[in-house]
Amino acid sequence: MHGRDGFLKVREQERVKAIWHAVKIRYRPFMVTSSSAAIAVPRSVFLYALVYGGMAVLAGVLGAKLADVGVWPLIGRMTVESGIFAFLLLIVLSSTISELHGMAVAQRMVRFGFVPLILSMIMISVVIDVVPPAPIWPNQAAFALILGQGARMQFAGLCSYGLSQTLNVMVFARLAGHGMGRMLVVRAWLASMLSQIVDTVIFITLSFWGVIGADGQPFPLGVMMGSQIIAKLVLSTVMVPVLVWAAVKFGRWLDR
Repeated sequence: MHGRDGFLKVREQERVKAIWHAVKIRYRPFMVTSSSAAIAVPRSVFLYALVYGGMAVLAGVLGAKLADVGVWPLIGRMTVESGIFAFLLLIVLSSTISELHGMAVAQRMVRFGFVPLILSMIMISVVIDVVPPAPIWPNQAAFALILGQGARMQFAGLCSYGLSQTLNVMVFARLAGHGMGRMLVVRAWLASMLSQIVDTVIFITLSFWGVIGADGQPFPLGVMMGSQIIAKLVLSTVMVPVLVWAAVKFGRWLDR
C-alpha cells in the first residue's frame, strides 16, 4: 500500500509540474520581469531615444535665437534660427534608428517624440503664466520673451515636426529598398533635404500666413521660406550625411 501511495504522489507532482509548465508557456508575455525587459531593449535604441526626446524639446527653445552662419559663395550671408542644429540631430537620430532597427521602430520614436514636446510646451506656459516670479528676480519679461511662444506657433511646430520627421524616416527607408541599401550617406542626404523643405514650408505658412508686418504689409512668406530653405539645405549637406554615418557606426558598436 505504501508503494502505491508513493507512486500516486509522484504522478500527482508530475501532473502539477506539467500544468505549471503549460501555464508559463501560455502567459509568458505577461510574466516578463522588468530586468529581462530592459535587457531586451537594444542599447542604441535606449540611448538615441533619450537624446531624441531632449533634442525635440531643445529645438523649440534654441529657435528663439537667430544665428549668423557666415558668408557662403554664391549665397551670401546666411541667417538661420538656432533650433535648426537640434532639428538636424533629430533627423540624424531618426535615420540612424531606421537603419539599425527598421522603419517601424523609427516611426514609433518619432510619434513618442510628441510626448516630451507637448509636455515642455505645457510646463513653459505654466511657469510663465501661472507661477509668479520671485520679487528679487527681475528677468520675468526676458524669460517670457525668449521661451514663450503663441498657440499658433506651437501648433505650427507640432505639425512641422510630425510631418517632416515622418517623411524623413519614410524616404530614408524606402530608398534602401530601391537599390540604395549600401548608399547610407546618399540616402541620409536626400531624406534630410526633403524633410527640411517640408518643415520650413509648413512652419512658416502656419505661423505667419496673414500676419501683417510693421510696414502694414503681409509678411513675405516666399522670401522667408527661400532664405531658410537654402540655409537648411547647405547645413544638411555639410552635417547630416557624416553624422548619420558616425551614429550608425556607434550604434552598431553599442549593440554588440
